[in-house]
Amino acid sequence: MTGTPAPVVVGVDGSSSALEAVAWAARECARHRIPLRLVHALLVPVRGYPELLITEYEVRQAMEDQAKTWLTAAEAVAREARPDVDVEAVTAIGAAVPVLIGESKGARMVVLGSQGLGGFTGLLIGSTAVGLSAHGHCPVVVVRGTPADDAPVVVGVDGSPASEAAIEFAFAAASTRGVPLTAVMTWTDFLVDSPYNEARLAIDWEKVDEAEQRLLAERMAGWQEKYPDVHVDRVVLRDRPVRALLKLAESAQLLVVGSRGHGGFTGMLLGSTSQALVYHAPCPLAVVRPTS
Repeated sequence: MTGTPAPVVVGVDGSSSALEAVAWAARECARHRIPLRLVHALLVPVRGYPELLITEYEVRQAMEDQAKTWLTAAEAVAREARPDVDVEAVTAIGAAVPVLIGESKGARMVVLGSQGLGGFTGLLIGSTAVGLSAHGHCPVVVVRGTPADDAPVVVGVDGSPASEAAIEFAFAAASTRGVPLTAVMTWTDFLVDSPYNEARLAIDWEKVDEAEQRLLAERMAGWQEKYPDVHVDRVVLRDRPVRALLKLAESAQLLVVGSRGHGGFTGMLLGSTSQALVYHAPCPLAVVRPTS
């Protein structure tokens, strides 16, 4: 006897961005025949309003009513997008990020809009989004844009074992969508843009490129055998990772990156690189943590 499959969890906050995330998630659930779980985080302030004018109970009741309205609207969007998907809507008590991290323990993925409102205000500002991606227990997807259904999936590969989870996620996504996969590896050196021209001339850039090509082919080989239906375009670029990925993401339906790595993707979720992708990726962005 099999248990209930892990759902896709969506953070719902009443924003139009969250509703876009709900529609995206409903389609994802339909692909995998799994349920959709809509979650609103309700954090009632205990101070900050005059008790003579309004009580804590009244504040809580108003917020619960608003949450119900937002969840009802989200359910309607989900059922319009894919009426065949089972939908559950819940209100959880607590701050948004801890609530979603808790939800991620039993989820296939957690999906967020690219902007927040209400209970999720600031969800994607600074360290909050980084914290969710770094400490969640499943992939985190930030939805932005309306890419074409036949557009490819793009995955950033850094050559490290830690990126295997992102590669696997990207292959599965491309397979279920029936689209090609573009695997991207970038390489840079601090000397590339430095004034030390003599040192630059001593580097055999062609050999560096060949080595990166071989490494990317090695990382892809096993997965291509597992997913023979997926056509893979291997791309090695002498460029900075954010610039290369953002450019390729313009014509992609999903951009997939690992939550940490080395080489060209060092610090993917620890600074300006991750922030640039979260804020500016023109298509949905999936951040995938290593499985161990």
